Amino acid sequence: MQDVVDGGALYREFEQQLLVPLWTEIGELMPAHPSSRALPHLWRWNDLLPSAERAGRLVPVGRGGERRAIALANPGLGGQPFATPTLWAAIQYLNPNEDAPVHRHTQHAFRFVVEGEGVWTVVDGDPVAMRRGDFLPQPGWHWHAHLNHSDRPMAWIDGLDIPFQHYTDATFFAFGPDKPETRDTPPRSTFERLWSHPGLRPLTHLHPTPATPLLAYRWEHTDDALREQLALEREGHDVTVEPGHAAVRYTNPTTGGDVMPTLRTEFHRLAPDTATATRREVGSSVFQVFDGTGEVTVGASRWTVERGDLFVVPSWQPLTVATERGLDLFRFSDAPIFERLHLHRSHQGGDRA
Repeated sequence: MQDVVDGGALYREFEQQLLVPLWTEIGELMPAHPSSRALPHLWRWNDLLPSAERAGRLVPVGRGGERRAIALANPGLGGQPFATPTLWAAIQYLNPNEDAPVHRHTQHAFRFVVEGEGVWTVVDGDPVAMRRGDFLPQPGWHWHAHLNHSDRPMAWIDGLDIPFQHYTDATFFAFGPDKPETRDTPPRSTFERLWSHPGLRPLTHLHPTPATPLLAYRWEHTDDALREQLALEREGHDVTVEPGHAAVRYTNPTTGGDVMPTLRTEFHRLAPDTATATRREVGSSVFQVFDGTGEVTVGASRWTVERGDLFVVPSWQPLTVATERGLDLFRFSDAPIFERLHLHRSHQGGDRA
């Protein structure tokens, strides 16, 4: 009986001193495998776009809100505007002849265009055209704004490491001018003219940079690379990640590594009648369907997906993708964070806890 009394006093003492004994928490703090609060989830493009269009009619773009961006909120994260514990994804919408003001932030970001054109993003005074299939990285702490020169609205997907930087108390933000410093709309930006020549590097820029200096990875190059991988596979060359599955990674031309320190971006193409092996990995991913249709299984969730749809793969959840007619997928993940911490792990094949 005395042990019970003494034990109760001990736990009250812990509580008063803001102490927590490991033996009461170890199951949650040290599980046998990652158990993310994030849940597998799918957002339909055909639902997202009408909501963004309504926001375009009702919500102005200007100082304070800064962007007409609508974040994907994972149902497992308690209402936070996060797709996963480390990744932020949103649909952004710009009306005809509308500008989004200049600002900068430490969060690394990108834009991926699933449809449309007519918007330029102006980065450090350099206008960069945005078109369907283009991947446009936005390394942290660079001034940037958007302008729509067309008579039609445009929507695209934003990805950032906001949740990671928010959790680590590492964020900074600064306002710039209300209007972009230029309204020029060149077909190719200065950064492209300097950096987009395959295998060639200017001798004036030989030092590695932490993030890519190339701010537009054009669809025609991505499409050609994927098409040639599948063609070479048909000719008997071992160049795809698995049968019928071509894939490329967007890289920093100064290092050959990921485009940004905290974000990995890739594009995957599945040929008709292809199914991937089941894969798990530490860290989370967001996928967007660029074209085609397919069936996606994440953990216990299964969806039929089509153009524009977005889905989340939480850490260590098994992922399988299959298609009858062919499927193009854009993917971004937090893999660079875990690789730098030597915490990355993956498994391909059957179930593994």
